[in-house]
Order: sequence, then C-alpha cells, then structure tokens
Amino acid sequence: MAYANRILIDALRRTARRLREGADYSWGHLGMCNCGQLAQAVTGRAGAEIHSAALAAGGAWIDRAREYCPTSGRPVDAILRELMGIGLNVSDVADLENLSDDRVLRRLPSGRRWLTRNEVSDVVEYLETWAGLLEEELGRRELDAFAEAAQ
Repeated sequence: MAYANRILIDALRRTARRLREGADYSWGHLGMCNCGQLAQAVTGRAGAEIHSAALAAGGAWIDRAREYCPTSGRPVDAILRELMGIGLNVSDVADLENLSDDRVLRRLPSGRRWLTRNEVSDVVEYLETWAGLLEEELGRRELDAFAEAAQ
C-alpha cells in the first residue's frame, strides 16, 4: 500500500471533496476517471491535459503505471512521477482505478466489501476510507518514532 504521509492523505481528501462537490467525472476518460481525478489534485493539470498525455501512451492507467519510466520524458510519466512522488506505487494505481485494495475495502464504513469502479459515490467512499487508513498508519508510525526517541 501507499506510503502514508500528509501530502498523499490531503490529496486523497481533496479529490474526494471535488468529486462530492460535482467535479466532472467519467470513468472512461483518462483525465476524469479515478486516477485522472487524483492526478488533477496532485499535479494541478486539467483533466484534458492528463487525458491527452495518458492516451498518447495508449492503454489504461494500470498499463501506464506498469510501463512507468521516470526518465522517459513522456508526459504521462511526468504525471506518474508526481503520483509516485507523494507515496503511491504501481499497485495503488491499479487499485484506485478499480477500487480494489482489500485493506481499504475491509474498512469501508458502509459495511460493504465491494464497490463499483465507475460510481462517483463509491469512488468518494474509497478515497475517504483510504485516506483514513493512511492517517491511522501515519499516526502509528509517528507514535512509534516518538516512543523510540524517548528511550
């Protein structure tokens, strides 16, 4: 799972908030899908720019992440570099696009254990649950570091 940190947690919460408030969403559009929405929040780029960069490389976000090369110079890799730079990894990209990380699904407040990947309310629930999970992990890590320093 992603490396828990304040920047990533904030990006997940901002993305959820934007979607809840009615941001344009389309699962079939690489700039307005689940990953595209997070990429907008992280990079500040418009959905159309993200879509164009990802489409030029071909395939879905998981394909782009699997082929990620930080030094390629391709626009999609620059976007992925920013996403990876805030703590995501390749499997996080796939899980976000498909709303499929088991650790997040087990923590859903609704009691469900599955979500529909192209349903905005499900995307919001996934993002908020993921952010909460990462926040707890970060808190534990900070507490452990404090306890270790106190010894």
